[in-house]
Amino acid sequence: MYLALYIVSIYVLNKPFNMDNRSLLLYFIAKISVKRVSVTVKFLDKLSPRKRGIVYLLLSSFSFACMALFINLAGDMPVFQKAFFRNLVAIVMSYIMLARSPEKFKIKKGSLPSLFMRAGFGTIGVIANFYAISNTNMSDAMMLNKLSPFFAMLTSIIVLKESADGFQWAAILTAIAGAVFVVKPSFLFGTFGISSDSVFPLVIALIGGICAGIAYAFLRKATLKGERGIVVVAFFSTFSCIALIPFIIFTYQPITILQFFFCVMTGVSACFGQIFITSAYAACPAKEISIYDYSTVIFTALLGVIVLGEVPDLLSIIGYAIIIGASVLNYLYNNNYLRFKKS
Repeated sequence: MYLALYIVSIYVLNKPFNMDNRSLLLYFIAKISVKRVSVTVKFLDKLSPRKRGIVYLLLSSFSFACMALFINLAGDMPVFQKAFFRNLVAIVMSYIMLARSPEKFKIKKGSLPSLFMRAGFGTIGVIANFYAISNTNMSDAMMLNKLSPFFAMLTSIIVLKESADGFQWAAILTAIAGAVFVVKPSFLFGTFGISSDSVFPLVIALIGGICAGIAYAFLRKATLKGERGIVVVAFFSTFSCIALIPFIIFTYQPITILQFFFCVMTGVSACFGQIFITSAYAACPAKEISIYDYSTVIFTALLGVIVLGEVPDLLSIIGYAIIIGASVLNYLYNNNYLRFKKS
């Protein structure tokens, strides 16, 4: 439903309509989206925590795939402006939701340090991810960003005192090996690899995945203290926008109306994605549902092929298979579908 609305919107905005029609169109999208989300949330409340977490992750994955598409369609503009718009829309939407909630803008006692850590690493992760999406194959960038559950697991061992055994460590190392195939530096793959200039955006994507994983671990720590998911989203978005202002001042570039529209849709998609993923990890531990987060890569690859004509190369596909395979095995193991003796 959302994708259909987005595509229709793109088509209409390329036509010689006046601003009144554009405003009406955006209002229509907002009304339909809010209604759909309201119905979805009521339905999800009836599910078990695990099933609810899975559905939230799938909704988040599709939202983030749409976000990646709109980042690409926004074209040549500073990454800081793209990131600012992404979080500015999230501020507006999350503040409206908070204002309508019983507890308003109240922050739970003891969650502030975790909120700052989640916001700081999350901001770095967003900038890195946006840069990578704008400068390399969209699905490659998203695949490397989706290493975040492994780094969330590593961070959780330190921050939340959660444990990992030999099998889980092997899954982490296997996923990192898969990342090497996606990055495919020429010094390892020779003529099949890519130059250092082309490797740089992929390395930035990997850094973004690391920062996102750390951010998600602190997100879970905050929610374990009873913090509401929408507060986490609002805090992160506000922190990020304030942190980006100095960079925008020095790199500002005027944009067209169409670029502005794509930036707004980036923010709308990202806000829904953030709300859904926050709700997912609040509903259920990451080790039980994180495997479904990789559906983002599938959604992103499909949108990349259909809309942008981007097709991943063979080494990237091998890397995808290794990373997703490690994730599947880790998921099966954590949920006792693979019966190995845990050390």
